[in-house]
Amino acid sequence: MGRFSLPEQKPDGLDSPVTALAMKFMARAQVKVFRLTGGRVGAKWRVGAGFRKPVPTLLLEHRGRKSGRLFTTPLLYLRSGDDLVIVGSQGGLPRHPQWYFNLLAHPDTRVHLKGRRDVPVTARVAGPDERAELWPRLVELYADFAKYQAWTDREIPVVVLSPRP
Repeated sequence: MGRFSLPEQKPDGLDSPVTALAMKFMARAQVKVFRLTGGRVGAKWRVGAGFRKPVPTLLLEHRGRKSGRLFTTPLLYLRSGDDLVIVGSQGGLPRHPQWYFNLLAHPDTRVHLKGRRDVPVTARVAGPDERAELWPRLVELYADFAKYQAWTDREIPVVVLSPRP
């Protein structure tokens, strides 16, 4: 394990409510900085495997399936042709992230990229064959996705965001 690498084994306390709360506050801070700078700051993830190999980040808007409120979440992404591919890893936590369930209920949404705001997209979950093709590319993009998958019993969802007019 290198100086900036995540451990191979699931860290103690990962399932703690404090961990989820810390992730929530860090995400809010990243969204604010990304918006204030138009993505000049916050558009690259430089944590864990991203320290030496920064990973592109987008802001995903999603409407609460119960509340109807609009939320914004920063996520790593992979370009695949015209599509953007995101991962519901949530750092290897045992449950899918809320944005995943919100996209299932409301798949038409928008993303914000560095220098591009309000890009309309439609979300869909990658099927088994598509996921099998995308997963190695996602791990190549950000090696810690493989660790997150090893830390949880759930299959981490892969979501494809396709552009719409």
